[in-house]
Amino acid sequence: MHKRLKMFGIDFDALTMPEAVAKVLLWSEEPDYRCRYLVTPNVDHVVKFQTDQALRAAYRDAAMVTVDGKPVLWASRLLGKSLPGLVAGSDFCPALFDAAKTKPGLRVFLLGAAEGVAVRAAETISRRWPWVTVVGCYSPPMGFNAQSAENRQVLDMINQAKPDVLLIGLGAPKQEIWVHAMQDQLQVKAALCIGATIDFLAGEKMRAPKFLRTLGLEWLHRMLSEPKRLAGRYWHDAKVFPRLVLREFINKTPT
Repeated sequence: MHKRLKMFGIDFDALTMPEAVAKVLLWSEEPDYRCRYLVTPNVDHVVKFQTDQALRAAYRDAAMVTVDGKPVLWASRLLGKSLPGLVAGSDFCPALFDAAKTKPGLRVFLLGAAEGVAVRAAETISRRWPWVTVVGCYSPPMGFNAQSAENRQVLDMINQAKPDVLLIGLGAPKQEIWVHAMQDQLQVKAALCIGATIDFLAGEKMRAPKFLRTLGLEWLHRMLSEPKRLAGRYWHDAKVFPRLVLREFINKTPT
């Protein structure tokens, strides 16, 4: 049984990427469609978590919580928690699809991204991982949430397809809050809250070069790619996150 390590009020699963992938594949092989979902907190999520009660509730009920972002990983080491490594959503999906080659037939549904993007992502998956079956995709309109008029239609679409894995790319905290609200109505075996991963798979957005990811600067690449949308958010996070780390360090307790 793996450990859970608490930081910033969040219980992180101390899992490596292969361990997390193996766990989701095990879920996908179970006969019952009991939705368990994965969340991958980065700096922005950690900051939002402090004040967003709906996000806190979603994290509390998540079946798996893995670290996304070098700053959060480095903070874990500074605080003596030492999470084993990143399990970011954008890396998790390719790793899951690669691992599924040994157990062909993984059924996937894509929910999120702009109109037509999920379809292009599905084409990429079918071409690159032919042993993975994309059983449906849907790009909901702006503002989509659990209270939207089309929510029932979306649920029916997903449940009729009966995917093993649902990829949710609605952005945080919307995706986490939505899957938490819909968990008991979703007939899927695993749901992954994976942010912009559908855009990356479709080639709609480009990930940061590897050297920037290694340096923990993927956020900088994303901010420069979408300054109007992200600059204010990242500036706010840059002010708040160090204070959270300092507070955690002062109040830290042994793991």
